[in-house]
Amino acid sequence: MFLKHPSSPLLLLLHLLLFLAAAAALARPSPPPNFLYLNVKPTKLELNHTHILPTLNFSDAHLQVTAQKFHNTTLKLNLLHRDKLPHVHAHRHAFNERIKRDAIRVATLIRRLSHAAAAAAQDNSYKVANFATDVVSGMEEGSGEFFVRVGVGSPPRSQYMVIDSGSDIVWVQCQPCTQCYQQSDPVFNPADSSSFAGVSCGSAVCDRLDNTDCHAGRCRYEVSYGDGSYTKGTLALETITMGQVMIRDVAIGCGHTNQGMFIGAAGLLGLGGGSMSFIGQLGGQTGGAFSYCLVSRDTGSTGTLEFGRGAMPVGATWISLIRNPRAPSFYYIGLAGVGVGGVRVPIPEETFQLSEYGTNGVVMDTGTAVTRLPTAAYEAFRDAFTAQTNNLPRAGGVSIFDTCFDLNGFESIRVPTVSFYFSDGPVLTLPAKNFLIPVNGAGTFCLAFAPSPSGLSIIGNIQQEGIQISIDGANGFVGFGPNVC
Repeated sequence: MFLKHPSSPLLLLLHLLLFLAAAAALARPSPPPNFLYLNVKPTKLELNHTHILPTLNFSDAHLQVTAQKFHNTTLKLNLLHRDKLPHVHAHRHAFNERIKRDAIRVATLIRRLSHAAAAAAQDNSYKVANFATDVVSGMEEGSGEFFVRVGVGSPPRSQYMVIDSGSDIVWVQCQPCTQCYQQSDPVFNPADSSSFAGVSCGSAVCDRLDNTDCHAGRCRYEVSYGDGSYTKGTLALETITMGQVMIRDVAIGCGHTNQGMFIGAAGLLGLGGGSMSFIGQLGGQTGGAFSYCLVSRDTGSTGTLEFGRGAMPVGATWISLIRNPRAPSFYYIGLAGVGVGGVRVPIPEETFQLSEYGTNGVVMDTGTAVTRLPTAAYEAFRDAFTAQTNNLPRAGGVSIFDTCFDLNGFESIRVPTVSFYFSDGPVLTLPAKNFLIPVNGAGTFCLAFAPSPSGLSIIGNIQQEGIQISIDGANGFVGFGPNVC
């Protein structure tokens, strides 16, 4: 069947207007829902609402990348919460310890950015900061929330390692161990690996580390912090095995003297944006592309961590990745505002913008648990949330949380939605369990947001749980969804 082309100019105009209206409707992200329903149980929240986020597809130009080794190959690992590690058992003080680790993590991120800002104030040429400022062990951050199982050495020795999107180093505890904390696996012994090769003092890799010295011609590293956490040892090239894929000559820190809060983990897999991170070292092999999904510790399943172009999902909602030359390790995003109950809270967009000297802005971080907002923004958001939950019985504040509810005896409750409004236009509406969390076994649930002690905003891992998050470093985008996990 064929349709005749409309001959009347008026009819033609009408068809054109209808087409433009339909196209605009398709391009415009759907507004967030106003309310969600939760099933309340003694130890966890379950969401019975299926809406997560609208879909925004990029053109092919955004997705095309020069073919590399991993163009059609994806490295996929399971992610475990720290409480699921063998020989590491959660106890009644686990919540308080998690929040204590979180506070240390936030203070560390702010201090690192403050140091970068101070350097920027003295050098208005806005050069890229020395990489050495980003070589961190992650120990002070206490970022041991999610772990992957990888093989280290030849033959590969399986080790649990912390993932950290804000760190630019890969390191493991090593024999001989002068001082090591407890870990689930035997401490890695370089003497048992045929692929272990120490890095010479004059190498370019050694030059990129801070606090280095030379011992018997080998490069040594040391990273220490004010709270007593540190890792010290030798820098080496080693083989990392993920599934059936062997990745040779990865620069890792072999820590012989370590102290920190990584109970259970053998070390850290840095996934930051710097060139010494695991992502940075893979370089063109993955195009800086990886995807992760953090699953709540309250579930029996595991999350995933995938590397390569094949990890980039079709149909995800994409927003721009913002680079901070003063802090290349971190993944910044453009947040325009937050919403409650489908209504955007009146917060100036400038509150979330990156400053000239690299301070403020919004960082996506796997090592921080609770999302932080600048104090004025947090208070406006909190007040908007409490105004729509005045029918729920309040409970006293717990730890860093000042907005808590006594839900003991409730089967299900109706709560307003919480949404992130991004500068690019999309809106991410969180699952309810990502903003109301249980803090004890007595039915107390708290709003899992907190004020930031500075102008920096951090999107924490509680808010990221259950949402597939993809980092496309080559093209400069961050993706959300399209599937829950």
